[in-house]
Amino acid sequence: MHIEKATEAELRAALADLHEQYDALAAKKLNLDLTRGKPSAAQVALSDALDGILQGNYRAADGTDARNYGGLEGLPEARALFADVLGTAPQETLVGGNSSLTLMYQVMDFALREGLRGAESAWGNRAQVKFLCPVPGYDRHFSVCEYLGIEMIPVPLLDSGPDMDQVEALVSTDADIKGIWCVPRFSNPTGCVYSPDTVKRLARLPQTASDDFVVMWDNAYAVHTLQDDAPALDSITTHARAFGTMDGIFQFGSTSKITFAGAGVAFLGTSERNLNTFKAHLAFQTIGPDKVNQLRHVRFLQDEATLHTHMAGHAAILKPRFDAVLDTLQRELGASGMGHWTTPQGGYFVSFNTLPGLASKIVELAANVGVKLTPAGATFPYGKDPEDSNIRLSPSFPALDDVQASVDVFVLCVKIASIKQRLDS
Repeated sequence: MHIEKATEAELRAALADLHEQYDALAAKKLNLDLTRGKPSAAQVALSDALDGILQGNYRAADGTDARNYGGLEGLPEARALFADVLGTAPQETLVGGNSSLTLMYQVMDFALREGLRGAESAWGNRAQVKFLCPVPGYDRHFSVCEYLGIEMIPVPLLDSGPDMDQVEALVSTDADIKGIWCVPRFSNPTGCVYSPDTVKRLARLPQTASDDFVVMWDNAYAVHTLQDDAPALDSITTHARAFGTMDGIFQFGSTSKITFAGAGVAFLGTSERNLNTFKAHLAFQTIGPDKVNQLRHVRFLQDEATLHTHMAGHAAILKPRFDAVLDTLQRELGASGMGHWTTPQGGYFVSFNTLPGLASKIVELAANVGVKLTPAGATFPYGKDPEDSNIRLSPSFPALDDVQASVDVFVLCVKIASIKQRLDS
C-alpha cells in the first residue's frame, strides 16, 4: 500500500491492524537496542589471539623494549603497518593509544588553543571559529566542536560526499571557517563513499582557505567492507601532495572495529611538519603510548593480506545483520512512500529518512515497546535535524534474531506514524 494512493478507509483499516500488532509487541516487554555501532562479541572474538601473542618477546624490530618509556610517535613497524591503511608514508604517521577520537580531539584543541603554526595561528585568537559539518554525520565529531565552542555549519552530504559547491563557496567567503569533518569511506551514517572528484576537491580546499584550515579525514571504516566489490576510496594523500596541501590534511584511523574495540590502536597521518609540531605538544602529556599493544597488533595483523583476511571474518558476521535490515525495509516499506534509506556496502550503519516531521515520533513509538534507537537529531549538529526525518540504524551489536525483531518493530512504528500523519493532514 502506497501511503499517497490509499483511500482514507484503507488507511484507517491498516492503522487499526497495526495498533493491534503494536499492543501485542508491548505485551512482550522487549529489551532491544540498535543505538550504537559497536562490534558484536563474535567480532571481537576474531582477535582473541592477541592475548599471549608476544610469548614473552617484547623486542620490536629495531630492538626497542616495548615495555619501557619513549617512542612518542609509535613503533616503526606499527607506523609502517597503519600508514598502509591510511595511505600515508610511515614518517607521516603517528601511532598512539586505543582511541582515534582522542587524537582528533587533541588536534582540534591544539589548533584552537596553541596553533598549528605557532601562537599567532591559534584559532582561538579569532572572535569566532566555525567548522563545516556534512549532514547527516557523526555525533561525536559534533560533540567535540560543541564542547570546544566551535560553531558548526551543516552542509549536505550527497551520495558523492559533501556538497562541494556549497563547501567551496562557504570557505571562500568566510575566513572564520577553519575546517571540515569527513568520514570518507562508508560514511557514518549513510554509508556513502566519497567520489574521486570530491576527494580531489577536498585535498585542494586548504589552497582556497587560510593556512590554518584543516580537513579532518576520519577514515574510520577504511577496510570495513561487507563485500569484496565494495567501492574503493581515492587517495587524498596523492592529491594533497600534488597540491602541496599536506599541512592541511589530518587523517585518522584505528583498529577499534578491527580487533578489540576498547583495547585497539589509533593512528594519525599528516605532513612531517605537522607531526613534529604535534609531537612537541604531546610531549607535555605523555612519555609515550602503549607500545606493547602496538607490538601485539603488528604481530597479529602482520600485513595487508592478513588484514584483508581478518576483515573478511568481520564481513561474514556483519552482512547477515545488514541483510536482515535491508531486506525487511524493502519488503515492508519499499513501495509504501513512507521513507527511503541507504544500502551501504561497508561500515556500520543504515541511514533511514522518514517523512518530514516523524523521526522523533518513530523513535518514541519504538522505545515504548522496548526497542532503543539512536535519538532523532543525533546525526545533526546540536542534535537538531531541521526536518526531523533522519534515523541511524546500527545492526552490528545485537544477535541476528534480535536485529530482525528490532527492524520488525521499526517498520511497524514507521507505518503507524506515517499513516497517522497522513490521516491528520
